[in-house]
Amino acid sequence: MTTIAIIGAGPGLGAAVARRFGGEGFDVALIARTHERTSGLAADLAREGITARGFAADVRDPKALGAALDAATATLGPIEVLQYSPLPHRDFMRPVLETSATDLVGPIEFSVYGPVAAVQQVLPGMRALGRGTVLFVNGGSAVVPHPGRAGTSIAFAAESAYGHLLHDTLAGEGIHVAQLIIPGEIIPGHARKDPTVLADVLWGLHQDRHGFRHFADDLDA
Repeated sequence: MTTIAIIGAGPGLGAAVARRFGGEGFDVALIARTHERTSGLAADLAREGITARGFAADVRDPKALGAALDAATATLGPIEVLQYSPLPHRDFMRPVLETSATDLVGPIEFSVYGPVAAVQQVLPGMRALGRGTVLFVNGGSAVVPHPGRAGTSIAFAAESAYGHLLHDTLAGEGIHVAQLIIPGEIIPGHARKDPTVLADVLWGLHQDRHGFRHFADDLDA
């Protein structure tokens, strides 16, 4: 069996996706900034019969992220699905007129350098398998820029462009690239933005393999 690597794994969406894909037979690589963030979740998943391991990497450190994905492959096997869904830092969300060039370094490292490093690391394995899925998860500012969240608005737009280019370029190789836009917050119990519901949507994107951009809810929700 192959592996799903969840970058930005945590107790909400990451855990739900791990359970959804793990329930379908995938091994699960949980990647977050610290082992403490993933060790408990990996243990919970193991008790549920899902093979899961935690790996530490800061997405703003491309070498560390590549090493974590390499370790995940060595430990669990080929990565067939990559999900890039870390939560952006609050200090990325400054008003546009208060955002300097220096303030954009973090968001760009987070939303551009990180995804590019991750995709470059897993792409050879996907090509060897002859199939693969890359899932980008972003907030609504990836589609409608928000003047009070300049960093994420700019960086998410760049991440979206990168993902769309990958979608168009890799489709002929059996590698599907999709983006899920989640407007606002993930809300337990919400009809469309509950983590379990969103995990089902992401599983569907992996299975259905059509189109690049998808919306979990209305943008004005």
